[in-house]
Amino acid sequence: MAINNNDQFATLAVHAGSHVDSHGSVIEPISLSTTFAQSAPAKPLGEYEYSRSSNPNRKNFEDAIAALEKGKYGLAFASGSATTAIILQSLPQGSHAISIGDVYGGTHRYFTKVANTHGVETDFTNNLLEDLPKLVKPQTKLVWIETPTNPTLQVTDIKLVSETIKSINKDILLVVDNTFLSPYLSNPLTLGADIVVHSATKYINGHSDVVMGVLALNDKVLFEKLQFLQNAVGAIPSPFDSWLAHRGLKTLHLRVKQASESALKIATFLENTTDKVIAVNYPGLKSHPQNAVVQKQHRNGLGGGMISFRIKGGAEAAAKFSSSTRLFTLAESLGGIESLLEVPAVMTHGGIPKESREASGVYDDLVRLSVGIEDVEDLLEDIKQALNAASA
Repeated sequence: MAINNNDQFATLAVHAGSHVDSHGSVIEPISLSTTFAQSAPAKPLGEYEYSRSSNPNRKNFEDAIAALEKGKYGLAFASGSATTAIILQSLPQGSHAISIGDVYGGTHRYFTKVANTHGVETDFTNNLLEDLPKLVKPQTKLVWIETPTNPTLQVTDIKLVSETIKSINKDILLVVDNTFLSPYLSNPLTLGADIVVHSATKYINGHSDVVMGVLALNDKVLFEKLQFLQNAVGAIPSPFDSWLAHRGLKTLHLRVKQASESALKIATFLENTTDKVIAVNYPGLKSHPQNAVVQKQHRNGLGGGMISFRIKGGAEAAAKFSSSTRLFTLAESLGGIESLLEVPAVMTHGGIPKESREASGVYDDLVRLSVGIEDVEDLLEDIKQALNAASA
C-alpha cells in the first residue's frame, strides 16, 4: 500500500510498511524462511539472502517505525536492552556518555555493569540542562535521555537539550528513549534527537506478547554502522515477533489515546486523595512541573498512559496496595491493553543503589501504574478499594 508524506498518523499506522504480495494477501504473510534462493553465486533472486541480515516481516516493520517516527531508517532488535547495547557498542573504546539519573533500571544496569567493561564511562545527572556544560568532556560521544522518565515521569525539553548539546559539540549524539509516549504522542527526531529508541515490547506492540526493541534515525552513515552491528551481533527479532509488533502498531493511536484519557482521570483522582497519597507524577496534570513542555512537545498535550504516585504508609502500604487490586495486575512491563502496576524500588529499579534511586525520586513508597484500555470507571473503583485496603 503506497503512503505519502501528507498522510496523517492513523493512516500511516495502518498502512506504513505494508505490501500486497504476489498472492494479493491483504495482511502480509509470515515469512519463516531462514534463507533465500539465489540465481547465481552472490545474486539473490530478490531483496533477501539470509534472515539474520534481513527478513520481509522485520523490514516491513522497520519501515513502518521509521515512517511513524518521521525518520528515514528503522532497525528492530531482540529487545529494548539489545537496542541499548547496540547503540553503546557503536561507540569507540574510551568514550564518555551522559545520562539522566532517573533512567530505566535496565538501561542504568547496562551503562554501569556492561558498557563500562568495554570502555564507555557514564556520568548520571538529575539536572541535565544545568550540568551539561560541566559534564561534557573531549571524549563525550552520547547523551541519553528518557522523556517522560521511568518511573517518576519527569519531562525533558528535547529541543532545548539538543540545542545545548550541539552548541557545545555538534558531533555528540542525542538519544531519546520514547517508550513511555510512543510515536503517536511525540516524535523526538523532529525536535533534534539523532536517534529515537523504544522498547517495542510496550506501547508499540501493545499486547504483552512480544519482547522487542526498535530505533529510528535520519543519518545514513550512522544507520549503516548500527545496521552492521545488528547483523554482526545477531540480536534480531523473529519473523513472527516482527509480524505481531507490526500488527500491534496498526492500533497504536487508538490504544494510546484511550490510555492517556483514562490516565488523566485517574491521576486527577489520586492528586485529590490527599489523605492516602503523598504526591502524584503525571505529565498531563497542570500541576506537573514540566506541563508547559508537555503542551508543546506532546500531541494535543496528552500525558500518556503512565502514572506514578507515593502512597502514605511507606513500603508496607505500597506492597498492600499492589496486592489488593482486581483489574490492575501486579507485573513488570507496561503499555499493554491491560492495566498493570508495580513497585519500582523492589522491581524494575531494584538493582539501583538506594541512595542513587532516592536521589531520582524512586522511593520505597512509589507505585507505578500502566493504565490500559479498560473502562476508566472500573479502574477508578479498583484503585479506590485498593487504597482503602492499603490504609486499613
